[in-house]
Amino acid sequence: MATTTAAAAISHFFVIQLHTSKPKYAKFQARFGFGTKKSPPPSKKPNPKTVTDRPIWFPGATPPQWLDGSLVGDRGFDPFGLGKPAEYLQYDFDSLDQNLAKNVAGDVIGVRVEATEVQPTPFQPYSEVFGLQRFRECELIHGRWAMLGTIGALAVEAFTGIAWQDAGKVELVEGSSYFGQPLPFSITTLIWIEAIAVGFVEFQRNAELDPEKRIYPGGQYFDPLGLATDPEKKESLQLAEIKHARLAMVAFLLFAIQAATTGKGPISFVATFNK
Repeated sequence: MATTTAAAAISHFFVIQLHTSKPKYAKFQARFGFGTKKSPPPSKKPNPKTVTDRPIWFPGATPPQWLDGSLVGDRGFDPFGLGKPAEYLQYDFDSLDQNLAKNVAGDVIGVRVEATEVQPTPFQPYSEVFGLQRFRECELIHGRWAMLGTIGALAVEAFTGIAWQDAGKVELVEGSSYFGQPLPFSITTLIWIEAIAVGFVEFQRNAELDPEKRIYPGGQYFDPLGLATDPEKKESLQLAEIKHARLAMVAFLLFAIQAATTGKGPISFVATFNK
């Protein structure tokens, strides 16, 4: 009777299995992290929001299947398909028969799908770089920084008359200050304080494995007034935040282009039209 023996060497990147259905022949199989992206299989449950009852980024556009409206602020915008769930083909090893001088190409043996769970690794919590959940996390965090940067650029120029792109030059010449008040730190010390403080916060955030809490921690520190206790109010606030975040990212990009081309800050640039 033919016996079957299986030996598996498992790693994060590939799996090798030895199958012997015949005593004298062996076949190696491996699965690798390369291949082509395919559309995910149709979902059995209906989409939370259909095309007819949710706003789309462009009138008449058809949102892709993986943007089903379940994310707050989802407008079906993914023209390059970056958020498409990845499915990787698994191939056999090419089999070499020295007696027949043949090297038969390995066939497709299956499909591998990357896991979407957050991994307990603070420096690399997501195994898939092009993941929809990771994109939302990056979009929201970058948007929050952009909102702070946009307001900061306008406020500093309004109160001090110094454009945001020239603030560093003034600090290096006149010393570190805040709204004209000198600070007992040098620029180098301030950079180290910021790097350590932000690095510690990001390390703690990446240690959180709940995808929702990673971007909406809430609690007494991040929602002391309890504004998001009501689910409907919470979704409304999340929608308002992501809208303002996207607008701020576009605004600060325009600030950067404007500073590079004209050398002026946003307020002084607008003021030139009134002269």
